[in-house]
Amino acid sequence: MEAQTHKPHRPAQSGSKAGKKEKGKQKTVFNEKAFAPKSGRRADRQARRNVERDEARLHVPLVNRTPDDEPPPVIIAIVGPPGVGKTTLLKSLVRRYAKQTLSEARGPITVVAGKKRRLTFIECNSDLNSMIDIGKVADLVLLMIDGSYGFEMETFEFLNILQAHGFPKVIGILTHLDLIKKQATLRSTKKLLKRRFWNEIYQGAKLFYLSGVLNGRYPDTEILNLSRFISVMKFRPLIFRNTHPYLLADRIEDLTPREEIRTSKGRCDRTVTLYGYLRGTNLRQSTKVHIPGVGDMDIKTVTELGDPCPLPDADSEKRRKLSEKKKLLVHAPMSDVGGVVYDKDAVWINVPGNFTKGATDIPHGEGERMVIDLQDVNETLEETVTRSNIRLFGSSSNPLSINGRHHDRENSYSDDDDDDDDEEEEEEEGRRRTPRRATVNEQSDEGTREEDEQPRTVPSNTGRHAARTILRSAHGFSSKEKEEGDVAFADSDSELGLSDDEGRGTAGEVMYADDEKEILGDDEEESDENNENDIPAWKSGLAAKASAAFEELDRRRRRKDWAAMIYSSSLSSKQIANGADATGVKQDEIDDDFFRVNSSSALNQDDLDMTKEALSPGVLRELEDEGVLDSLRALFITGDHDGGEADQEMDTHENLEGGDFVDLEARKAQPAEFEGIDAGTRALVEGYRPGTYVRIELASVPCEFIQHFDSRYPIIVGGLLAAEGRMGYLQVRIKRHRWFARTLKTNDPLIFSLGWRRFQSVPIYSLDDHSIRMRMLKYTPEHMHCYASFYGPVALPNTGFCAFNALSGETVAFRVSATGVVLDIDRSTKIVKKLKLTGVPFKIFKNTAFIKDMFSSTLEVAKFEGASIRTVSGIRGQVKKALNKPEGAFRATFEDKVLMSDIIFLRAWYSIQPRRFYNPVTSLLLSDKSRWSGMRLTGQIRRDEGLKTPLAVSSTYKPIERPARRFNTLRIPKQLQAALPYASKPKLMKPQSKQTYMQKRAVVLEPEEKKAIALLQQIRALRKDQVARRREKQQERKETHRKKVQKDEAKDAEKEREKKKVYMRAAGMKNKREADIEEGRSRKRRKT
Repeated sequence: MEAQTHKPHRPAQSGSKAGKKEKGKQKTVFNEKAFAPKSGRRADRQARRNVERDEARLHVPLVNRTPDDEPPPVIIAIVGPPGVGKTTLLKSLVRRYAKQTLSEARGPITVVAGKKRRLTFIECNSDLNSMIDIGKVADLVLLMIDGSYGFEMETFEFLNILQAHGFPKVIGILTHLDLIKKQATLRSTKKLLKRRFWNEIYQGAKLFYLSGVLNGRYPDTEILNLSRFISVMKFRPLIFRNTHPYLLADRIEDLTPREEIRTSKGRCDRTVTLYGYLRGTNLRQSTKVHIPGVGDMDIKTVTELGDPCPLPDADSEKRRKLSEKKKLLVHAPMSDVGGVVYDKDAVWINVPGNFTKGATDIPHGEGERMVIDLQDVNETLEETVTRSNIRLFGSSSNPLSINGRHHDRENSYSDDDDDDDDEEEEEEEGRRRTPRRATVNEQSDEGTREEDEQPRTVPSNTGRHAARTILRSAHGFSSKEKEEGDVAFADSDSELGLSDDEGRGTAGEVMYADDEKEILGDDEEESDENNENDIPAWKSGLAAKASAAFEELDRRRRRKDWAAMIYSSSLSSKQIANGADATGVKQDEIDDDFFRVNSSSALNQDDLDMTKEALSPGVLRELEDEGVLDSLRALFITGDHDGGEADQEMDTHENLEGGDFVDLEARKAQPAEFEGIDAGTRALVEGYRPGTYVRIELASVPCEFIQHFDSRYPIIVGGLLAAEGRMGYLQVRIKRHRWFARTLKTNDPLIFSLGWRRFQSVPIYSLDDHSIRMRMLKYTPEHMHCYASFYGPVALPNTGFCAFNALSGETVAFRVSATGVVLDIDRSTKIVKKLKLTGVPFKIFKNTAFIKDMFSSTLEVAKFEGASIRTVSGIRGQVKKALNKPEGAFRATFEDKVLMSDIIFLRAWYSIQPRRFYNPVTSLLLSDKSRWSGMRLTGQIRRDEGLKTPLAVSSTYKPIERPARRFNTLRIPKQLQAALPYASKPKLMKPQSKQTYMQKRAVVLEPEEKKAIALLQQIRALRKDQVARRREKQQERKETHRKKVQKDEAKDAEKEREKKKVYMRAAGMKNKREADIEEGRSRKRRKT
């Protein structure tokens, strides 16, 4: 069959179809006019909104000071009201990351979450002090909400605290959702809580749902989803934390001597060490720190320790045993990880149940391993140290063996144990202690283990920390001579019998005596005389050698060549300046291979100048180019500024950053700058870097801090900047919180959370009066900001804070009373208060009056001369001069005549200053840390003590009695009355004293008139009675109608309720049928 051929489609080129297809192919162009708002005001508002939305996306670029190689663990705080499931969530997350179950979770818990991330979990209790401290250091907050109850007051308080101290990342977690049985109620509850959570955080904030608890923890799938979201989160550096070093202590120790505590009955100040990861910026030892809840402290020492929870690398993963692969590292000193709990002054080992020492297949905790190791010990530590050998250097063939403690003052080499020597040693024992002696041993090092045991050091009497002087035999280290000798260690010169000057000159040197280079004692001479037959060859002539060494020592003590000691040269200063060879020590003078000074034969003259930079020939060749030289000339004042190529190149170099400001000092130090520098020197130069696990020793810590230590409350060590250590007056912008019911009053104590500190102070509220003065306010205004000034520790401008009236948990209402920001630290800010002085006139002239009762002395009047005054009616005047009598009276002029009844007042301003009151919150020093109370108001004291308010007689309210004022009649002169027109003339008539004719005439009624008047009175009475009866009947009709209407309304309401019941019943049955249908479908799916 032949293949069928198809004709190709030919689209229509003309006609109706071609027109329709062309219309379909046309692209619709966006018409801006079609979507433009009709109203110009609406267009302006929409344009403003678009601009504000674009500006809100922009952020100020911040330098993240956290190192990238080993960043500190991310602090994740679990916050929520009591009974919401914080501990359960903490244990679930630790089990997810560390594969370990905690029976009791206390304090910070650090786990490894990935190759470059570690997490520190900490549970925050419901105490307001803990919430404030956690809000200042947390990088991520897991905000737990009881889904069956809703938001509680603690949740909103914590969110407002976060807003004041820099808002970190927040993740909401809904719990107790298994208590809601109906699915419709559950969906509506989730929707309602999500909207409310978005209103408080931001639109689209992450909210997780935890259904229920299985086997004491949340479902693994839900915890896995939460942990994955945490592991990939990115954190933006916050301004305050990016400028301050701080530390979240995960371990605390008390180093105070027990005897001192016993003698003072526990009331002495303590020496405390705190351990933790350093965060923020670099910490220097001279930095002053503040512990919230304790106070300001001075750092005694800072020591860098090994990382207790290191990040995994290839080597560490290879070294791990197969049994440890499933168990990840967790660092929680305050919790019972591995059965070990670090307390403030002890280490507790908990071994639950029974265990077998020989069972190696069962994994044991850290505490169980420690107990097993203690049971396996067969000898004491002293015996182990005595048998041990120490090899100082890896190339040494002769190790050092510890022979115990010898009680000889001169470190003699005698092995004789005569009675005379023992008696002398016993006498010297009470006066002086000698350091442990290490002896060179020729035995082989097979079967020995290397121990890093350092000899015990004895503090000097002078207390001076000097370099250690070493007296050791050169034979133990020489490759030529393999003789036996002793090495003496000491921490100060006084321990070796040397003076301070001598110790300074010979510190770190090797001291020799003649050929054998040893210093011997007098006791050895006696032993040589007694044992002449047993003297070996190397001990011959010890007396001569000792005398020679003594003469050399005495010569050094008498005369010291400082130039030779400093420059290691015997040349004079002129010879050194002329360029003579400054080689200090000849090679032939030192026979020892180890203590040999290797110096170069030729010394470059530029080697001593460390400020010169080594230039290569290639760099110098670049400077020969004329273009480069022209570009450099343009950078100077004398260069060409005509806009040539040099300017263009310069502009190119200057605009590399796109015109944005870049803080070069805030950039990270390059690692190459510190190459070849040891860690100690680097710490002195730049401080201890963030991410380092350090040990901080603090002295003069209050004893209550240790006595009432509770691991449930976080301990934060916050570093203070140089300016934050002094006290002063702060000016802040403050606003009363809209949820706080009471109005804040001036001079009422307020608790501020500012920086690392929490303290109580007395603020004065003020307002800017047209940029003229700062006017004091008695109360804070409603729904607007005002200024406040108070005395306290200085904080940098733009530092946020929040204020509280009380910190106790017994307060039912919202506790955050105000929020604000620091504006200035200006001590010269003047706050003025309005003062009204009142007086009354006692003598009035035309436009002049004498005023009294305003001032009390002539001096006060002289101070206010020229001040403006006014009356209540608005007549303005001026103070002129004081009068002789009465005291304090003055003459004043007015723009019009005043009355005797007028009150004259003077508006004045007088400056006030905040009280110097500063009361730090020391909640960590209390046994019940939630019951700290500061200064109370007088009313609170009276209410707590049950006292009545004293009433002054002059302060009681009395009814106001104003006497009626009698005004004099207006008197117009007769000449003026005659000149006035008739309309303006006064129409005043005198009262008639005599009776008129009508008043005198008596009226007698006729009988017909009497009957008519009586008839009219009867008609009026009947009319009045008819009106009253008609009104009563009308009221009865209205009452009957009202009852009828109420009855009809009740019937209608009953019908409406019945209709609703029928509708709801039908809707419920419909929902039930739909649910049954859905359930049946799901069952069918499971069966198939």
